[in-house]
Amino acid sequence: MSVPTASDRSVYEEILIESTVNDSTVDLRIGVQSFDYYENVFSPSITAKILVTNTGNSVNGTTVNQGLPLRGGERVSIRIAPNYKENIPLDFSKEGDQLYVSSITNVITTETTETFVLNLCSREAITNETSRVPVKFPTSSPISASVEKIVKEYLSHSKPIDVDKTMNKYGFIGNMRKPFTILTWLASKSVPEMGGDGTAGYFFYQTKEGYHFKSVDKLIAQSPVETYFTTGVVSKLNDENKKIITYTTSQNNNLLNKLRLGTFASQRAYFNPLDFTFTDPKKGAFGLKDYVSNSNNLGQKLSLPAVANSNKTLGDLPSRMMTGIVDLGTLEEGVSTEENANPLLYQSQSLMRYNLLFMQSVSATLPLNARLKAGDVIECNFPSTTTSSKKQYDDVQQSGLYMIAELCHHYDKEGSYTSVKLVRDTFGKYGVNNKK
Repeated sequence: MSVPTASDRSVYEEILIESTVNDSTVDLRIGVQSFDYYENVFSPSITAKILVTNTGNSVNGTTVNQGLPLRGGERVSIRIAPNYKENIPLDFSKEGDQLYVSSITNVITTETTETFVLNLCSREAITNETSRVPVKFPTSSPISASVEKIVKEYLSHSKPIDVDKTMNKYGFIGNMRKPFTILTWLASKSVPEMGGDGTAGYFFYQTKEGYHFKSVDKLIAQSPVETYFTTGVVSKLNDENKKIITYTTSQNNNLLNKLRLGTFASQRAYFNPLDFTFTDPKKGAFGLKDYVSNSNNLGQKLSLPAVANSNKTLGDLPSRMMTGIVDLGTLEEGVSTEENANPLLYQSQSLMRYNLLFMQSVSATLPLNARLKAGDVIECNFPSTTTSSKKQYDDVQQSGLYMIAELCHHYDKEGSYTSVKLVRDTFGKYGVNNKK
């Protein structure tokens, strides 16, 4: 008898769909060919897909699509059991946790069978489309407090929100925009509490545990939740459930594109309408030295090549000019010169943070691990390339800590897997967060 592993098929304990037309409820478990669940640090909503095949006598002598009938908006209750004892279930069966049908696609009908794909989303994704934020948020309110208010009041989200407090305050008017639009917009303006220059930039996203408004700098400072290795790496783990099944390096830096975006260095010039002055050029310069001294990294500290015939690097020479108008007193009653958010605190910093995070990108397939979620940090050990007859050890440049930017838990009749898109901002296994 074989020992259960994380790649074995899982058992669908519950997949029920409720009609929006009548009181009918249909059990889809027998007809489910595959189930895919998705999370993404850039997505404010979790999503899923169910591939279903059914016969002409599934519901009142006809198919599910015709007999239920499927119209979109149906509530789907899902619970998939863990496929071995160390794993956990994927559970969307409790009241308030269920997913909803956003669309029905790829419908193929024959005389005896019907196949279709149910595209699912969270309840908040539907609420977002029917909700608008009309109110004014005061300049005295930290961004993190505004985020919590919007999620609770305009997305009707009752669960606790995982929020990293922000040090900067920001007043704004909702202007009848959708909650997701405002929340992702605020993320780029946020600086973490006790954060220094170079730490700006947040993600607003949803996982199976709920909503997260997290500082990028604090996310990558987390300890790894799991360690994985490839077959060519000598590992003390000796655990089949921790082996990387397949992987590809999809990006290993794009220097020209990062220079065009001003990732490494930028010059900022903001116009002050009160005294008709511009930002002092020395104060407006933002370079790599301002970033690396205060920020966390997943690998080694970032270093850039020197410019020819110069003692400067690409991190010292601005490749983008940023301009704007300083917001003074626009949201205050009466005459006021109070500054509403300082762009010198976040604009160049968040741009550098977001772009550097995707300097190295790896796509990998792992044995199913339902504990993993978007935003987690894991350690990966990749083999070195050598012609030596000695044992292969991990590549200390590519191996190391990575953050999960995208995640998919896949279940079908053959097995269960977790696919991840891993990103990090610097090369090297041993750095500030992962000392040898």
